[in-house]
Amino acid sequence: MIKPIPHVVVDLCSRKGGATKGYQRAGLWVIGADIDPQPGYPGDEFLKADARDVLTGMILNGGMIQTEAFGWVHPDFIHLSPPCQEANSATLTNRTRGIKDDHVQLIPELRDLATLTGVPFLIEQPSSSRKGTISRDLMLCMDMFRPADKEPPWVIKHRTFELHGLTVPQPAHHRHAGRVRGWRHGEYFDGPYVAGYGLGGGKATAAELQHAMDIDWMTDRFDLCEAIPPAYTEYIGNTVRFQ
Repeated sequence: MIKPIPHVVVDLCSRKGGATKGYQRAGLWVIGADIDPQPGYPGDEFLKADARDVLTGMILNGGMIQTEAFGWVHPDFIHLSPPCQEANSATLTNRTRGIKDDHVQLIPELRDLATLTGVPFLIEQPSSSRKGTISRDLMLCMDMFRPADKEPPWVIKHRTFELHGLTVPQPAHHRHAGRVRGWRHGEYFDGPYVAGYGLGGGKATAAELQHAMDIDWMTDRFDLCEAIPPAYTEYIGNTVRFQ
């Protein structure tokens, strides 16, 4: 028997649940899935599974997904955060220098599979990804959501979203309040922002990223660097409209 749930999102390639937490704050019930185990994942249910297999299963079952708590459910939409390294600007720079890598681009395959589910979906990637990787239907930045009384350090964390079967209003992108702390071409700059990537001098610590992104359940710096700020998906969950 199908027990209808009013507001459900499937978070694929969820990792430690930055996107998940935001959707929960917006009142959504979240099913997360990742190919690797994710201890401490904050969602309502977690599937250790390849996103391609989850989508294939949804195609075969009329857009529905099986859950432990509610049986078969038809989600409101799917959130996809495929690995971004293949189109990342740092990877492209390394390739021009002859540095080999084994990064795989999964977006075309996942887009095709998600389309076949018949469920609205979005794809998230860093805004620095190679042009054409995804359509830039929505761009979010932490300055759009930072409280006026929040003390530095802050992060910028530009993220772009491709939208299918749904719309989300684009907030105004305000001028940033200073520089990102760290070294640039041999010169050190101070500023209120920290970089949530890399390991060079001036880069954010785990504690700084927790503070800047309002994340208290992750402690590993790599996980924090990979995470989507929950404010982004809280905003999406609160403003999404379906076509």
